[in-house]
Amino acid sequence: MSKADRIKEEVGWFKLVFAGFLATDVSLVAWLAQNYKTADTVLLVLASIGIVLVTLIVIVVNRVAFRRMAKLEDL
Repeated sequence: MSKADRIKEEVGWFKLVFAGFLATDVSLVAWLAQNYKTADTVLLVLASIGIVLVTLIVIVVNRVAFRRMAKLEDL
């Protein structure tokens, strides 16, 4: 397998991971928006922490994928 093919496969994998975490992030935000009045305080805090962590993971995965794509341009 050539280096370009390997990088393309990595980018494909990162797209899948990115989509999964993005869906999780959107779901957490939607849950928080719908249940902020009735949910227990502990759940609200945990959901907020989860949103921050998942958002950071989305940002990191996005940056790594773009770095791989830049490597692909250099080949």
